[in-house]
Amino acid sequence: MTTTTTTPPSRSSRTAPHGSRAPRRLGRWARLTAAGCVGVVALTACGNGGGGGGGEDDDVTLRFAWWGAEHRNALTEELGELYEEQNPHVTISTEYTDWEGYWDQLATQSAGGDAPDVVQMDDTYLREYADRGALLPMDELDTSGFESEVVDNGTTDDGLMGITTGVNTMTVLANPDLFAEAGLEIPDDTTWTWEDYADLTEELNETLGDGLWGDGGVPQTVDLQIWLRQQGKNLTTDDGELGFTVEDAEEYLEFQLELLERGSYPSASLMQEESNAAPGESIFEQGEQAIGRWWSNMVPGLSDVAETDFEMLRYPSMSGSSVDNGLWFKATMMFSITSQTQHPEEAQAFVDFLVNSEEAAEITGMDRGLPANEDAREVVLAQLEGQDAAVAEFIEEVEDEIGEAEPVPALGFSGLQDIAYRFCEEIFFGRLDPAEAAERMHAEMESEIQ
Repeated sequence: MTTTTTTPPSRSSRTAPHGSRAPRRLGRWARLTAAGCVGVVALTACGNGGGGGGGEDDDVTLRFAWWGAEHRNALTEELGELYEEQNPHVTISTEYTDWEGYWDQLATQSAGGDAPDVVQMDDTYLREYADRGALLPMDELDTSGFESEVVDNGTTDDGLMGITTGVNTMTVLANPDLFAEAGLEIPDDTTWTWEDYADLTEELNETLGDGLWGDGGVPQTVDLQIWLRQQGKNLTTDDGELGFTVEDAEEYLEFQLELLERGSYPSASLMQEESNAAPGESIFEQGEQAIGRWWSNMVPGLSDVAETDFEMLRYPSMSGSSVDNGLWFKATMMFSITSQTQHPEEAQAFVDFLVNSEEAAEITGMDRGLPANEDAREVVLAQLEGQDAAVAEFIEEVEDEIGEAEPVPALGFSGLQDIAYRFCEEIFFGRLDPAEAAERMHAEMESEIQ
């Protein structure tokens, strides 16, 4: 196995924007044009991948790219080595970098006709690549071990464009040390409402005193998504349009402002600082925030940094019933095959190994989420302990409450996080009221996904 790109990764091995971090936007795909080999018909026209024409006995080199931190990189290199042992005619050439550098690099490679054969994909960017013909459908991939909703996560009108590696869901994490310090009980997450949440975080903030916080704020796109799902709506629809009204946005922004004014959130300036906090340096990870909102696959790493075992809770609901919590199983990440590959059959066979092989599952464990393949999941569950086991138990506990998957994110979806947070900042700093901010936010989001 060869490693052709080893850009130093960041400490984050995250799936997508998470926690109190807002990601740097990928430009509107200005660099990924109809250049060279982007079209699906150009399977053999591009000088990519190396090796021969693709017969089973021919030597083949597959380039495999992902984002991740050191732990993921080591595990994935091990996967490549095992696949080479089992398939001596295949060489896996690996390329990896951090989250932000990955998307810049992939856009440049795709525009230049030099995309890897197999890439790690995030649902935020799936349609941006799939709709421009930069990915191949994987309709021959064995998905019999996957729930239909999980397969839908990566399916567009053109077919299965990304296969989910693992599933996770959003959680409200409670720091048991700070709850004990405040003399408060961790709430019953099967019955609490958003008003209960506001009351609790306000009380935590008042009881804990200076330098400690109930909630750290920094609203994310996923918070808005869950807020809308609890009302039977989506941020974007299957048709690639906004799925909510200006009035919906105003209600959401009014609640965010209420959390600030009641003291549930820290000051606007501190939240602004938090939006740029480096991995491991947020007030939540430093043990200064009692409640935070994070993706479940992040929990073990967060617990390691904070040196405490966080308790995982469902999101509050509007009705006070956990079946209305708006949660869904998100693809932790996906694997996709680029349309520039010279070896579509071999690439699909490699992806099949990555997601369906129990040997691969033993190596990967929970690194790419709780395995989406049910058989692989059983292998991983048998070897879990500590916070990894707690995450798996939480996912199984909420499974019956999980709603339908979110529609595949609309083209331009990656820009919505910046817009949502920017208008939260506008109301936090008092530059706009919720009604004005909602009107402008809705208009900008509508323009972004057109």
